[in-house]
Amino acid sequence: MADLVPFSRAPRSARPRPARPHPSEPEPLWRQMVGDQLRRRRHHRDETLTETAENAGVSPQYLSEVERGLKEPSSEMIAAIAGALDTSLIELTSAVADELRQATAAPASAAVSVTRGAFALAA
Repeated sequence: MADLVPFSRAPRSARPRPARPHPSEPEPLWRQMVGDQLRRRRHHRDETLTETAENAGVSPQYLSEVERGLKEPSSEMIAAIAGALDTSLIELTSAVADELRQATAAPASAAVSVTRGAFALAA
């Protein structure tokens, strides 16, 4: 049987915090980033709002609001719209996560690594 070996963790107050955008600049919202990604994918396919909405089983008005970041769609709605655009949830969320990382990345000189406590499995 294997033993769990804890790694030491720095006290919470001593841990470096990840760099954040300038305080006057709000972080991008997930719903806005998802909407932007969906719109780009729809445009790439040269589809209208109505065509994509029909294929996803949603109204064109709803799809428009999702694309503009005005609605917080459920995972089922995101999956339906992604499916209508022939993409998977993992492809969509990975693309959004990559964009969020880029949008919130600090300059290289200000980069800070974040250390998290972890456990290793010793055999």
